[in-house]
Amino acid sequence: MAKAKLSDEVKTYIVQALACFDSPSVVSAAVKKEYGLDVSRQLVESHDPNKKAASGLAPKWRVLFEETRKTFLEDTASIAISHRAVRLRALQRMADKAETQGNMVLAADLLEQAAKEVGDSYTNRQKHDHTSSDGSMSPKPASFDLATMTDEELEAYRTLATAADRNRKGD
Repeated sequence: MAKAKLSDEVKTYIVQALACFDSPSVVSAAVKKEYGLDVSRQLVESHDPNKKAASGLAPKWRVLFEETRKTFLEDTASIAISHRAVRLRALQRMADKAETQGNMVLAADLLEQAAKEVGDSYTNRQKHDHTSSDGSMSPKPASFDLATMTDEELEAYRTLATAADRNRKGD
């Protein structure tokens, strides 16, 4: 079977899609959708300079591939889902739809995912670092000299200690 003659526009599309790590089957389907052309996975693969099938690929396509790959790896800002606000907005739409359809389990899962996006705010597992780089602001353990406490201070200390014990035991 003879190799299909592709326009430079289609070749550019294929090379750039491959440079962005799309698989040959994904690129083949995208070419069919975008240009109405049936292109085999093998033909698509022949435009990937990292594959043996591309041994005859023209230098201009190799250069385009490398430039596109470099830009793709360095510039994630152009990928919408790489931005927290975009992800949260999509999660909001999904949660609204799930709730409207009465799928509360999915809605709850989506709310949890949204909370994870903003930093585990759905739990009280947030970590606080109260130390300074030199350690001078590190919290020091409290020490009490029971011998110098007044009766009122001793009673307050006992009450606090008892409450702390109950909290540790889960009462």
